[in-house]
Amino acid sequence: MPAAAGKVLTSKPSGLVSILKLVIDFSKNYFALFDLEPAFQVDLPHLEQSYRALQAQVHPDKFSSAGDAERRLSMQCSTHVNEAYQTLKQPMNRARYLLSLHGVDTQEETNTAMPADFLMQQMEWREAIGEATEAADAAALDHLASQLRQATKTLHEELGHQLDQQHNYTGAAGAVRKLRFFDKLREDINEALEALET
Repeated sequence: MPAAAGKVLTSKPSGLVSILKLVIDFSKNYFALFDLEPAFQVDLPHLEQSYRALQAQVHPDKFSSAGDAERRLSMQCSTHVNEAYQTLKQPMNRARYLLSLHGVDTQEETNTAMPADFLMQQMEWREAIGEATEAADAAALDHLASQLRQATKTLHEELGHQLDQQHNYTGAAGAVRKLRFFDKLREDINEALEALET
């Protein structure tokens, strides 16, 4: 449970606004909010538990009979906790956020330069997806999806090493850009499989 959660509703500050401000410190980074060390490899069960504990304390339903100011702050706190949780739960978002804490922009929209072998692999996968889609070959698409899952897992491991051990933030930003390519391939495969099911 987050350190902040232990403070909640046991003390009696003047008003619910004070109580909510004890729960959520908006100046904390998302990792600190959930009592986690800033790292790519996180304790996901702890994150889930901390998220549920915080939401139990700040959810707007808990303040339905409070005044306008308290309800607004409760909504802001709940939204902040949700955003923080969704960011840290997903590996790509977690990596982006961690890099942002170190002042690194992943430049996903502006930097499309990739190693030649990586681009060749993307072309081969796209060609294979196109052929399997045209042939209505669900088994081939499933096989490609499996290959992509393995490639994504390997890249996640590389990204974790770059961020947590090497502190190679430039390399990690490049890995995030590669993962975005993988996400697009995954979407294409899923769309092709859904089309075959209709």
